[in-house]
Amino acid sequence: MNISRPEQRALHVLALGGHIQHERGDGRKITGITCFTRDGLVLSDCNMPVFLALRRKRLIESRAGSAYRISHRGRVAVRAQPDNQGG
Repeated sequence: MNISRPEQRALHVLALGGHIQHERGDGRKITGITCFTRDGLVLSDCNMPVFLALRRKRLIESRAGSAYRISHRGRVAVRAQPDNQGG
């Protein structure tokens, strides 16, 4: 599966315990997103087109209306980075 660099960067943040908060407009449509690391910092590379691509590829998922987190398929697709360890 082809995953762009911004998508890969967002997946790494999510794999290490981050999440994506979403805001909805009047209806069901998502109007804004904010990607947080596990430390509470904001990832500026994660924008709406990256979010939509990750969701379309089913690499992230939301359960019961909560924040978006990495899915099992996303964990398999993310590439290991030696400098991006969670410890």
